[in-house]
Amino acid sequence: MSVQNVTSKEASPFHAGELELQTHTGKRDAIASFSRRAIRPFMPDQHRTFFNQLPFMVVGAVDADGWPWASLLPGRPGFTTSPDETTLDIAALGAPGDPVRGALTPGAPLGLLGIEMHTRRRNRMNGRISDLRDGGFTVKVDQSFGNCPQYIQHRSVDFVREPGAPRPMRDPIVFNHLDDRARDLIAASDAFFVSSYVQAKDNPIVEGVDVSHRGGRPGFVRIDGESLTVPDFHGNYLFNTLGNFLLNPKAGLVFVDFAAGDLLMLTGTVEILREDDEAVQGFKGAQRAWRFTLDHGLWLEDALPFRAQLGAFSPNSLLTDTWEESEARKTAEAKRQAWRRFRVARTEDESAVIRSFYLEPADGDVLLPFEAGQFLTIRVTPASGEKPVIRTYTVSSAPSDPFYRISVKREEAGAVSRHLHDNLSPGDVIEARAPKGEFHIDAGETRPAVLMAGGVGITPMISMARHVASEGLRTRHRRPLTVFHSAQTTEQRAFADAFRDLEAGSGGALRYFSLIDKPAAGESVGADFDGTGYITADFLQRTLPLDDYDFYLCGPPAFMQALYDTLRGLGVRDGRIFAEAFGPASLIRVPDAAAPRFEPEAEAEQALVTFARSGFDQRWDRGEGTLLELAEAHGLNPEFSCRGGSCGTCATRLKAGAVAYRSEPTAERAEDEVLICCAVPAAGTASVELEL
Repeated sequence: MSVQNVTSKEASPFHAGELELQTHTGKRDAIASFSRRAIRPFMPDQHRTFFNQLPFMVVGAVDADGWPWASLLPGRPGFTTSPDETTLDIAALGAPGDPVRGALTPGAPLGLLGIEMHTRRRNRMNGRISDLRDGGFTVKVDQSFGNCPQYIQHRSVDFVREPGAPRPMRDPIVFNHLDDRARDLIAASDAFFVSSYVQAKDNPIVEGVDVSHRGGRPGFVRIDGESLTVPDFHGNYLFNTLGNFLLNPKAGLVFVDFAAGDLLMLTGTVEILREDDEAVQGFKGAQRAWRFTLDHGLWLEDALPFRAQLGAFSPNSLLTDTWEESEARKTAEAKRQAWRRFRVARTEDESAVIRSFYLEPADGDVLLPFEAGQFLTIRVTPASGEKPVIRTYTVSSAPSDPFYRISVKREEAGAVSRHLHDNLSPGDVIEARAPKGEFHIDAGETRPAVLMAGGVGITPMISMARHVASEGLRTRHRRPLTVFHSAQTTEQRAFADAFRDLEAGSGGALRYFSLIDKPAAGESVGADFDGTGYITADFLQRTLPLDDYDFYLCGPPAFMQALYDTLRGLGVRDGRIFAEAFGPASLIRVPDAAAPRFEPEAEAEQALVTFARSGFDQRWDRGEGTLLELAEAHGLNPEFSCRGGSCGTCATRLKAGAVAYRSEPTAERAEDEVLICCAVPAAGTASVELEL
C-alpha cells in the first residue's frame, strides 16, 4: 500500500487494535473524520520548524529480541533538520549502552516524539530509518500528526555541557528488579515516555513503532512489586499506545531524572485494565488503566547533557488523582453517611447578604466526590439553642476544588443562617455529611443547558458552570450553557464576576444574563446588568435561539413555579425541566402525557409503630401525621431537613412492615430505608418497626 493511499478517503490510518478501542468508546466515526485530515504521510512546515528548535527528541525502537525501548536523544536546537516534508535528519545516536542506539539499523521502524516542555507543545512522527551514519541517522515519514498538550508539565531546559562533549564513561546498570532508587524516581515522577509497537504485517504504514508521553501528578504511577499501574486519562481517542498493547502487549518505559540527567529505562509486558476494573474505579480523571510488569531494565547515568527545572503543572494534571488519594477516597466512602468534622478555612462575602464558607476536613481524610448541583447537610448548634440543628445548603464549589464551599444567604428569621454569618469564623469546626441530591448536571451531555436562578438559587448554578468548564478543559467537550440570574439588586447579586470570567473564557460556550428587579440610581442595562424585572417568556424568546434544551431551576418557590409554568407554556416538556426544591413548597408539575404520574399509596387504618432504638411503641391512626411527626410528638428528635422527601436526611432503616408515601420521595436511599418525613404505615400493615 502506498503512503498516499493511507490518507485517502477509503483507507484508515489505524490498525485493528486502534480501531477496536475507538469502536469500544464510541469514537470511531468521529476519529475517522478527524484523522484523515490530521494524520499525514508528510510533515507540515510547522512540524518541520518545530522539530528543528528542540533540545531533544524522544525515540521509541525495538531491539533484536523484540523488546520495545524508549529513550531521549539530546542535542542543541538545530540538531534535527528536515530537508523535505518526508525526511527528518537527526544528528544524534544516544548514549553508549542505550538499547535504542543499538536498535538503530537501516529499515528499522521508529516512533518519534518532539516535545517542547516550556510551551507544552508536542508533535509525533512515525517512520523508518533510511540512512545510518556516524553521528546520526535519517528517518522517512510514515505518519505525522500533532498531539494535545493536556498533561505536559512546564519545564525549562538548560544545558550543563555540550551534547557531544567527552565525559567519563559509565557502563549501564542492568537489573531485573526495581530497587529503592528506581522506586523513588518513579514515585516522584510527573511524566514518563512509553514505546509500543505492532509488527508490520498487512500494512507497514500504520503498523510499526509509536512513542508517547504520559503525565500526571507525582504518585500517578502505582508501584506493586515489579509492576506499575498507570491511569489512562482522557486524550485524543486515537489509542496509538493502547491499540498497540491490544495486539502486542509489550512496552518500553523511560523515566527521566531531570535534576541529575539520568535515564531509568524499563521494558516488559502489559495488561490493559478496562473501565469497570476495581483498580480504575474511583481514580479521578482515569477512563481506564494499564499494568506494566518489568522484564528487565537499566540505568543510564548522566546520559543527558541538560537539566530541566519544573515550572508549573498542567491544569489537566491538577484535575487528576494520585493512587494514594484514590485509595484514601475508597476508604472514606465508608463514611459517606456519617457526620464528619469540617474546619472553616476561610469566608468570603459574595454579596451584601450572601457569604461563602470554605470547608476542609478536620479529620485529615480526603473529600468525598460529589455531583455539581448537590447539597451539603450540616449540623450546628446556634448560640441561642440547646441542641444541634440540621440544615442543607447547596455546594457552590466545583467537584474539582479541594474543598466544599457553601454560600449562605443571611435570613433574619433564620436562626442557622444568622448563626453562620454572625459566629462562624476561620478555624471554627462544624459537622457535615457528604454531599448528595438528585439535582445535578451532566457535563458530558451534548444537549445545551439553561440555568435559571433567583437570588441565592445561583449557588448550584456556579457549581454547575465551573464543573462544565473544568470538564471541558479535561475532555475537550464543553456543554453549551446559558445562565439567567434574577436578583433584587446588584448589591444582593452573587457570583456575577465569576460568571463573567467564565463567559469570557468559554469561546462562546457560556452566556450569562443578569436581571435586576430594583436597579440603583446610576445603574443601567448593558453596563451593570442585562435586563430589569423578572425572567419572562419574552426575554427568553429574545435571548435563546431555537434549540432542544435542558432547563435547571433554583430559587424561591414562587420564582420556580412561575418559571416552570412559563416554560411549559412555551412548549418545553416536563422531562426537560429539572428543579431544586425543598420541603412541602416543592414544584407543582404538569407531567408529560406519556410520563407516569405519582399516585399516593393507600394508607393503613391503624398501625402500631415501634421505635426500636428508643424502646417504645406508639399507635398511629389514619389521617394523622407522618412517621417523623409521630416521633417528634412523642419526644424523639430524628434528623431531618427538608420534610419533603428530597434531601434524604431523615432516612431510617425499616425493620418490619411497609410504608406508603404521601408525596413522591426523590432523595437517594437504600432498599431497606424509608424517608419518614413523608411516609406513613401502608394499607394492610398492622405494625411498622423502625430502627429509630
